[in-house]
Amino acid sequence: MSRERLSPPRQSHHRTSGGTAANSPRRGVSLSPRLPAILTTAVVLLYGVIYPNFHVVVASLQRDGSWSLANYSQALSQSIVLESIVASVGISVLTVLFCAAVGIPLAFLFERYTFPARKLFATFAALPLVLPPLVGTVAFIFLCGESGILARLVQSTLHLEQSPWSLRGWPALLLFHTYTMYPFFYVLTGAGLTRIDAALAEAGKSLGAGRVRVLTRILLPQLTPSLIAAALLTFMTSMASFSAPLLFGGGVRVLTLEIYTARQRGDASLALTETVILAAISLSALFFFQRYEGTRKFASAALKGSTKPRKAIASGRSRAVAIACGVLFSLILVLPVATLVLVSFAREGNWTTQTLPTAYTVANYLKIFSDSRANEVFLNSLSMSAIAAGAALVWSFSVATLLALKGGRKWKRLLSWLILVPWALPGTVVAVSLAEAYGQPSLLLGSFILVGTFWILPVVYFLRFMPLVVRAVQASMEQIDAALEEAAASLGARWWQRFTRVTLPLVWPGAVAGTLLAFVIALGEYVASVVVFVPKNRPISIAIASELRDFNLGTAAAYGVVLMLMIGIIMTMAARVEHRRG
Repeated sequence: MSRERLSPPRQSHHRTSGGTAANSPRRGVSLSPRLPAILTTAVVLLYGVIYPNFHVVVASLQRDGSWSLANYSQALSQSIVLESIVASVGISVLTVLFCAAVGIPLAFLFERYTFPARKLFATFAALPLVLPPLVGTVAFIFLCGESGILARLVQSTLHLEQSPWSLRGWPALLLFHTYTMYPFFYVLTGAGLTRIDAALAEAGKSLGAGRVRVLTRILLPQLTPSLIAAALLTFMTSMASFSAPLLFGGGVRVLTLEIYTARQRGDASLALTETVILAAISLSALFFFQRYEGTRKFASAALKGSTKPRKAIASGRSRAVAIACGVLFSLILVLPVATLVLVSFAREGNWTTQTLPTAYTVANYLKIFSDSRANEVFLNSLSMSAIAAGAALVWSFSVATLLALKGGRKWKRLLSWLILVPWALPGTVVAVSLAEAYGQPSLLLGSFILVGTFWILPVVYFLRFMPLVVRAVQASMEQIDAALEEAAASLGARWWQRFTRVTLPLVWPGAVAGTLLAFVIALGEYVASVVVFVPKNRPISIAIASELRDFNLGTAAAYGVVLMLMIGIIMTMAARVEHRRG
């Protein structure tokens, strides 16, 4: 009797588990959502990543209709090209070192110690993140340039006949890069410190290890993934730098400027060759950092455990020093932004040799909001960024679905690498690749020419920043317990019901946060925009550059302030979404 009672449930359980496995999103029955995901992913990678870059490489290897390395031999024989290669790599490496020297200590200070106004100072430390590259460059020039407020203040105070310094060359570029890029190390190191196990450090101390040994043998190994990610972001951003070398690089030649200059003078072969060289350097850096992380020479992940509580600075002298350093550091960070706001109210033509503008007005803001040609750039940037970010959001679900499948480790690695390629490449390279591939009739688009249309910039923005959205969606999907979908499948839910009722609500906050991040970065994009924009899709960054070229400093600053406010509002929204997610 006992066996007879137990036997039917065992058979029923077997059938139920079989049905569950059949309906699972990771099994064969869910091929219906996989096929569109595979097709969508393949089309985007083929049209946006593989073909344009392959086209550029092939074009750079052709000379007079035949295959040849003549373009490379000619380019590498020019001292200007070699100088630009050395300068680009040298500035990027030094930028990584300087940013690490600033960002890592700040992260330790704000994450390990507490003192009055710590939260305020910690917020200011991330302020450069809301500055688009071009806007930050303009603010830096207004404040620190040889004709800027600080230089004129020192000149008038010391009664000097000329400016006390010149914002030109390597020192200027490294100073600006450090100011704008150290938040990569600050933010990522701070996030890493909140995840590491404090018990390991305490155990090391109990065994007699000193502070230096604990730092180098215990803490830094746990922070290695964060430090590598920060170094990679900093190096890539520095290699892609265009605004700073253009406006105060002086005699420093970098590859991004050389590519732009070659295109402007019609030397297509040299521009393509330099594009491939820049792409090769950037992808080599990506491979190096990923390879180093893959060696697991250091601990590549933080262990679970309690985090170390912040230690209060109790000493009166130490507290005073900490507060004084915090105030000084905050002033350094806020002054460029405050200078931009001040200049945005300056009357055009009234700030020449004076330390500060002599007349102020709201005419600059009235101009950019009342003039139809002036304010259409806001609609252009908003619409193009929204199109790119929305497309990236939709496409990222297709990619994340494929990456969530079991097995296929090698093709998943290849897929992840192809997705990262547009992010690893400088914006100049992405724009030039698309311009060359789709600036004439092609195999993939037929007689349709993408260059010269409104859609060229949304496509560039999409390709440049879709990896951010993919990573956000992928991270959120990896946190979902597979048992939830399996339970829904066992209850008879179809794949689209499981996606809309189970997966999407859990993934949505992280996906929205990643999409908003891509949106705000696209709003201030200048490097790629300057290569392929047309009058019908002129973005805000191009309008700022045009006003600077015409010496309309107040109007350029007003554009920058409005752009900063837009980015600040959107980033606040993203932070709230991320907070709800937590």
